[in-house]
Amino acid sequence: MGDSDVRPASPSPSLPLPPPPPPLAGEEPEPKKLKMSTTTSDDEECTTATGTKKRYKRRKIAIFFAYCGVGYQGMQKNPGAKTIEGDLEEALFLSGAVPEQDRGIPKRYDWARSARTDKGVSAVGQVVTGRFYIDPPGLVDRLNSNLPSQIRIFGYKRVTASFNAKKFCDRRRYVYLLPVFALDPSCHRDRESVMASLGSDNEFVKCLECSERGRKVLGLFGKRNYQLGATDVEAGISSNGDTQLTSGVREDVGVSLNEGDGNHLNNESSDEGKVSADNANSEIGVEIVVPAQDVGTDLNDGSLNNSMVLGEEVNGEDKPVKGSGFCYSEKERERFNSILKHYVGTHNFHNFTTRTKAEDPAARRFIVSFDANTVVTVEGMEFVKCEVVGQSFMLHQIRKMIGLAVAIMRNCAPESLIDKAMQKDVHINVPTAPEVGLYLDECLFASYNQKWKDSHEELSMKAYEKEAEEFKLKYIYSHIASTEQKEGVVALWLHSLNHRNYPDLCDVNEEGSTANNKAQVDVGTQ
Repeated sequence: MGDSDVRPASPSPSLPLPPPPPPLAGEEPEPKKLKMSTTTSDDEECTTATGTKKRYKRRKIAIFFAYCGVGYQGMQKNPGAKTIEGDLEEALFLSGAVPEQDRGIPKRYDWARSARTDKGVSAVGQVVTGRFYIDPPGLVDRLNSNLPSQIRIFGYKRVTASFNAKKFCDRRRYVYLLPVFALDPSCHRDRESVMASLGSDNEFVKCLECSERGRKVLGLFGKRNYQLGATDVEAGISSNGDTQLTSGVREDVGVSLNEGDGNHLNNESSDEGKVSADNANSEIGVEIVVPAQDVGTDLNDGSLNNSMVLGEEVNGEDKPVKGSGFCYSEKERERFNSILKHYVGTHNFHNFTTRTKAEDPAARRFIVSFDANTVVTVEGMEFVKCEVVGQSFMLHQIRKMIGLAVAIMRNCAPESLIDKAMQKDVHINVPTAPEVGLYLDECLFASYNQKWKDSHEELSMKAYEKEAEEFKLKYIYSHIASTEQKEGVVALWLHSLNHRNYPDLCDVNEEGSTANNKAQVDVGTQ
């Protein structure tokens, strides 16, 4: 075959293209493009101060923190509302724990919370989990520098990859600080006038013990209307984060009462929050005294607050109100605990929440213990420390349990009403105690700690007890006492605990309707 017969072969489209020519001497290959960090990639490259690049990994951690809920619309993020979760998510991004592409998208870093507290409710032992960049060191300090003073991060602990703060929380413990005077049936000196107005169209008469210089009670439920700054806490705490409350603490051992239940708990999703406690027994008979800085008068003898001490104006001068002498003695303690004990166990709490029907399985909740053995004195005011331990709680459930228990203690309702309110065929309107006295005390993870005790850190507040106690005294306790002194929140709320506002507080007949109100009343009215 001659040269004239040789034709150049046309390239076949199915053959691969030849490799690119090697780089000329002195040229370096282009660096590979870094992949964007996502939930499937734990690595991120960053440049250190020395100019070298270091690769960090995302770690699954549980973050322990506390907050004072005043000025916030609850824990859970809600579009258009100021929430604890919203501020915390932004702080995580600003602190380098969350990359830019995941900002504001919590599901991309496996976010979960142990409890969902309501508007105005505080927390001492809240826990959230997620996959975050914890390096370089100093994450806790960076987070706190990007958060207001009423939210404090205590620390974090490494957890298993499958850990979820909500699902792995066995129990949750809440505390409600209730002023002692709320349990006194005769704490209002004009109680007869209020009782006389029942069934009439007249507004409540002014309460000389609860209203500052005879200020009229606005409305039947004593609703508050105050404005808050962006980071101010309306609790005697100045805008720079300082507090008027001193931190001295004294403990005295008093009477001891037993409470608790060691029953095993099944995991259940939480609406308002769970409480965990290996010791279902609360502190017993311990009195914590926090000295007041501005209150010079003991408000413990039946008077209600600063404004109550002013009492009645006589010829332009304030006439002090004489207290009733009521105190939380052994007799009152036993009676109140016997009332709270009705809630212990598994019951249908459809009357103690909103928008949950009796037939809904979510209405059944398990309460481990509910007791009120401790008296706490803050800024000259005495509070009963009501501790409830439960597997999970529904919206407003704890506040409604407290509300009905207080109504019974004040002889506004029979004790038998609690058991009847937990019957499926009974529909009543249960009073809701103010949110200001409620806080999440601790979330416990007993099952997780037992299973992973040999390979992972224990998830508990033990390492942060001192910091948590200081935060509680400085922000939460002072806020509760200051709010009551300035606004008489609980004192005004007590006016609603009567048969005019709550006809269902009368005993319930066998058919499941009330003596004064045959129609079914919508639950949850506040």
